[in-house]
Amino acid sequence: MSTQTYAPVDHHVDDPETAVASGDRKIEWARQHMPILAELREQFREDRPFEGETIGMAMHVEATTANLVTLLADGGAEVAITGCNPLSTHDDVSAALNARESITSYAVRGVGDDDYYAAIEAVIDHEPTVTVDDGMDMVAAIHEDYPDLIDTIVGGCEETTTGVHRLRAMDADGELDYPVFAVNDTPMKRLFDNVHGTGESALSTIVQTTNLSLAAKNVVVAGFGDCGRGVAKKAAGQNADVIVCEVDPRKALEAHMEGYDVLPIAEAAEIGDVFVTTTGNRDVITREHFEVMDDGVLLANAGHFDVEVNVEHLDDLAVDRYEAREGVEAFEMPDGRRLNLLAEGRLVNLAAPLGQGHPVEVMDQSFGVQAVCVRELVANADDYDAGVHEVPDELDREVADVKLTAEGVAYDELTDEQREYMGSWQHGT
Repeated sequence: MSTQTYAPVDHHVDDPETAVASGDRKIEWARQHMPILAELREQFREDRPFEGETIGMAMHVEATTANLVTLLADGGAEVAITGCNPLSTHDDVSAALNARESITSYAVRGVGDDDYYAAIEAVIDHEPTVTVDDGMDMVAAIHEDYPDLIDTIVGGCEETTTGVHRLRAMDADGELDYPVFAVNDTPMKRLFDNVHGTGESALSTIVQTTNLSLAAKNVVVAGFGDCGRGVAKKAAGQNADVIVCEVDPRKALEAHMEGYDVLPIAEAAEIGDVFVTTTGNRDVITREHFEVMDDGVLLANAGHFDVEVNVEHLDDLAVDRYEAREGVEAFEMPDGRRLNLLAEGRLVNLAAPLGQGHPVEVMDQSFGVQAVCVRELVANADDYDAGVHEVPDELDREVADVKLTAEGVAYDELTDEQREYMGSWQHGT
């Protein structure tokens, strides 16, 4: 193992006691609105499925995540956690987690690259037997720098689209040496977290950060996957004129059939007022686009990493850059135009000063899936070879059933005859 000595969060905040009290209030508020985790908490406290396990996590450390962390600890695990984005941590929530038994938090908001990766190494020094990632940085660090740990890791879970893409590329190269569930790809995560969570939280953060309306503005959404679809839908609901930019002809056609304008990004750059990137790829908005944008445009990234808006190109073009408003940096062009970048080009719904992340109810579903996937890995590790695995459908359905029960919603079940009919190839018209 490394000789890493990066300290937990309480060594980095000015008043740990006040921070803990503030964090506890946020965690408790979220807990009141997370019925799936409440149901699982009762089960886990009784069954203790994670007794003897150490869970290493790299996640956005805020109140909803904290409820997943405490749930895993209530199930018997020792948990070590750090952030998965330098600007998404809420220090008070991190301090409140660190003050709890069986939990160590290294997450600190605003750290530089060196401390960001030092904190990941500090989590790995706990020798996790399960990993829970958002973006795959921990899985990558273990494989690159701590391969001796792999034999003792039963498996992992990946939360987000970007992380799953990285994992699949790693798996295709034959370099992923333990099983990881693609939690992002389950219906209970993808159809709610990505569509509704990203759509609502990204746009609400943009509006709150700028105090500007989206109505009658040209909102350019780069990428029409689940996240982009959600941003486009919610922007249209706020009376924006939505323009979608895509590289996949099928997704471009889907956006067209949904009623959105579809343009190449070079053309959209000339008429857009607000730009939101949701692609998971790099260099989506670059020098050629900045050169033709109107004065006063807003640039926001809703993808995981800060590579979608090329900030280096923006800085090279600018003759001045300054804080126009908290969370908004203005880049002044030689001709006097000002292009406004939100949250440093990082994940806007969490990295902006007012960013709270996805709505609590949405994250209850995503983290419910995370929790049952960790339970599955610990209980049935031998059933999964190294590589990326789809979440078993019965686990996803279990989480949906808990949510519907909590909401008081009843639904139908197939009869025996219907099941037999659907399972047979011999029945015709």
